[in-house]
Amino acid sequence: MAKVKSPVTAAIRVLRQAGVTFGEHPYQYEEKGGTAVSARELGVDEHSVIKTLIMEDETRAPLVVLMHGDLQVSTKELARAIGVKSVTPCTPDTANRHSGYMVGGTSPFGTRKQMPVYIEESILELPLVYINGGSRGFLVSLPPSELQRVLKPIPVKVGI
Repeated sequence: MAKVKSPVTAAIRVLRQAGVTFGEHPYQYEEKGGTAVSARELGVDEHSVIKTLIMEDETRAPLVVLMHGDLQVSTKELARAIGVKSVTPCTPDTANRHSGYMVGGTSPFGTRKQMPVYIEESILELPLVYINGGSRGFLVSLPPSELQRVLKPIPVKVGI
């Protein structure tokens, strides 16, 4: 089988610029497959596959939420934690506009707009995480300490 060449995305450029050592993991993308498919394709626990969600508060200010692949975000808890009235997921078009990535390939690295990043705090306890590298069917693996160093996310407890 021919080795799939990994894409060079804005996320990859940011990681390289920051001196992050990361693994590259291309896989066969499936529409609406989510983290269950990427975890299965890479043979890793879905809990260590991190989804990048673009959401907005009631003023339509965008924000990024990093969550375990096997959990959902309690938008009510998130709104309470960050001191806003409400938080809702962005439509795919709005998310694409804010992030510069297509939904299914959204990475928290190298987003088009600067947005606050919130991370489920238990992600920081994992030895290694798999997170989107900026293209559908492409994850990068790195220690959560690098997520912390490069993104400076705000830890929250909003997973359900």
